Amino acid sequence: MTSRIRAEDLECPLSTTAQHVGEWWTLLLLHDAFDGYTRFDQFQENLGISTSMLTARLKRLVADGLLERRPYQTNPVRHEYVLTDLGRSLRPVIITLAAWGNSRLSPEQRSMVLVDADSGEEVEPVVVDAKTGRRLDDSLTYVFTAGPAAGHAMRARYTPGTPDGAVTA
Repeated sequence: MTSRIRAEDLECPLSTTAQHVGEWWTLLLLHDAFDGYTRFDQFQENLGISTSMLTARLKRLVADGLLERRPYQTNPVRHEYVLTDLGRSLRPVIITLAAWGNSRLSPEQRSMVLVDADSGEEVEPVVVDAKTGRRLDDSLTYVFTAGPAAGHAMRARYTPGTPDGAVTA
């Protein structure tokens, strides 16, 4: 089956983000990295992932600038994989995905919850506008529009009145 990339996918921030983190093992590796895992054997043991798959995913995360590969032992040389600033900036995304998954479960079915480290109280992550503090989950109030770098396809998609001009996300 041939995959067909639309013109707007080449410039869409959602598409480019999915290229970096939209794969099952990648999300789980990042989740482990946020939990403090840094070493190949830690990731492998926790995830039960094959050596070749883990090697490929770690190389990709390093190439994408989400993890940094650092030596932690010299004889023999061993490396650890540490989150970069760019990698750490994905934590809210991972938290939001986990919260979405938990929202579909009853409290007793949840195997992992986000809590305040000081109080131990469970917290409910939400995505809000930084300026107003208003929740962004209302698709009638908050819509996507073409940005300054948008090409023809993206402008057509997000300009009202055009044939394929959807204005909501």
